[in-house]
Formats: sequence, C-alpha cells, structure tokens
Amino acid sequence: MTVLVTGASGMLGAATVRALQARGDHVRVLQRRPSGLVGVEEVLGSVTDGGAVERACAGVDGVVHLAAKVSMTGPQAEFRHVNVDGTQRLLAAAGDVPFVFVSSPSVAHAGRALVGAGAGPADPVRARGSYARTKAAAELLALEAGAVAVRPHLVWGPGDTQLVARIVARARAGRLALVGSGAALVDTTYVTNAADAMVAALDRARELAGTAHVVTNGEPRPLAELVERICAAAGAPAPTRHVPFRVAAAAGSLVEKVWPVVGPRVSGDDEPPMTRFLAEQLSTAHWFDQRETRRALRWEPAVPLEQGFALLAESYAAG
Repeated sequence: MTVLVTGASGMLGAATVRALQARGDHVRVLQRRPSGLVGVEEVLGSVTDGGAVERACAGVDGVVHLAAKVSMTGPQAEFRHVNVDGTQRLLAAAGDVPFVFVSSPSVAHAGRALVGAGAGPADPVRARGSYARTKAAAELLALEAGAVAVRPHLVWGPGDTQLVARIVARARAGRLALVGSGAALVDTTYVTNAADAMVAALDRARELAGTAHVVTNGEPRPLAELVERICAAAGAPAPTRHVPFRVAAAAGSLVEKVWPVVGPRVSGDDEPPMTRFLAEQLSTAHWFDQRETRRALRWEPAVPLEQGFALLAESYAAG
C-alpha cells in the first residue's frame, strides 16, 4: 500500500510511519517542514493548502490524518482553519480510500470524570476548549464521510516533547505541583501501542466506517503515580506540593485571559502553565473500557506501562 500520513513530524506520527514501513508499506508524508524520517516520500505543505493536499493524496491507497493545531490557547478561527477546514479538504481529496482520522477523547468530554467510559459521541458544543471543539467538529465530518476515528488518550514515550518533556522540565525547575489529591485514575497510551492501533484501524477502515474508538493501554493509574514514574525515569524530583482544584481552576481562568497578551513573551513558553480545562484534566478520573476497541480493531497493546517506563528511563540515560 501507499499510505499518506499527515503530521508525521510529531512523536505519534513518526511512530505510525515506522509501523507502516515495518510491514512493507510505502509511506508518503505531508507536513510543513521536512520530517527527518528515513525512507518516506515527502510533500511539503499544510492541510490548509489545497494544492499540497491534492499532491499528497494523488494515488494513495489509504490515509492516516494526524495533523492538527494542538494548543491550550489561541484564536478559535486558527483552530477551525486547520482542524476543521483542513480535515474537510483532505477528506475531499482522498476520495473513497480507507481513512483514519486521529481524534481525541476530549471531543466527548464535558468536564466530568470519565470512569470506564466508552467512545461517546463527539460534541462540538460542550467539548472543553477550542482544540477539543474543533476536533469534535472535524471528527463528525470524517465519520460522515466514512472514515474511522481513533482517539488515543495521553500518548507518551521516549522523545515526547509535550507531556513528558513538560512534566520533567517543570519538575527540574521546582514548579511542578499536583492538582487535588493526585488519586484520580487516568489511562495513558504508550506511543508504539497507539501507532499499532492506527495501523489496525487502517486495515479495518472499511468495516469500521463511521465509528469512533478510544485507544489506551487499559492500565489506569493514579495521576500522582504516573507523574512520579515519569519524573523517576528522567531522574527528576517528584512533586510534593498539592494545589486545590478551586485554586488551580481560578488561576487557570485568569491565565487564559492574560496569556495571549503577555504569556509567551514573559515565560518563554508557548503554552500556559495552567488553564481551567487543564485543572479539570489533572483532578478528575479519565479511564476507558477497552473491550469494544480491542474487539473492533483486533488489536492489543504490546507494551505494558511497566515496560514503557523502563524504555523511557533508558532513553533519558542514553541522553
């Protein structure tokens, strides 16, 4: 097969490319900058560029669409331009080939704890934040067009510049605290498990057309334990401070208002340290019933959490 992967420069996108290559597929990638991946056919451009999208989709046998604007803040119009309009453009150019839309459990999250949840319907109205709302709208477009949506939850692993790197950097700077007790159970997904799920979904995209599936390791752990294990793997100090949810949520609401004006310039970071949505995520349970996902995709996670933490520690030890 010739498979187009968008967003291949990210950790999950790169792992998906490698999983496809490992079984002999030819992979074409579409992203704004060179991916640095070996053995791929590159098309440089954005999913918002009609010409680039047409070139990327020409002659492909399948599509795995990961490219998105992912951020906790920013103008709604920018999220819509990339996440909704870009997806719509890609769906039109891809035609009727098997199509995997990589989504997020946040598209069906309205702020309450998720305990043994399934893949609820994407809700562009009640989802929390511009990213989640626009991904929900894009998922509905993809499902209507006959795609299969895969929602990996909290993907992490060696080379993670988002979740892992931010936790470690804040721990080393002495700025990491837990919101609430840290006892809320949370599911995560080791990166190669998520990539394998993408490949499984691509293979079954015809029979699963129009359906959505949450993907996790299926090993929920208390949030405090997950953070401590990530810090331990990196040799960073585990957090000892706890911030009450009400305090974190109030601070997050304030940060959201001032961050676009002064945040990046003052902090040197593109992302705010706290938002109300992040406070909710860090203080409520998020774990999912994986039985239907595994049956539908005919997939099982190959790397358990314990092995994943060992591999993360090895990567930090290697520098």
